[in-house]
Amino acid sequence: MKNTAVRIQRAMLRLTTRLEERLEEAARRPDRGDISITTVIIWIAAVAGALAIAGTIAVVIAKYNTALSNT
Repeated sequence: MKNTAVRIQRAMLRLTTRLEERLEEAARRPDRGDISITTVIIWIAAVAGALAIAGTIAVVIAKYNTALSNT
């Protein structure tokens, strides 16, 4: 039981130390990890364009598959 308590105490110490280090880093660099709205808009447009192209290709293939199989 004593070993378990020691392990838990060490784990909590490591976690709190790591959390404090991360909070200090975040305080030094407050803009870390921010994504601009422009980046989000570009990504949404890129994904929407890729889906539109893939959908168009799928429709064309389906159309010609049925046209070819009916002849």
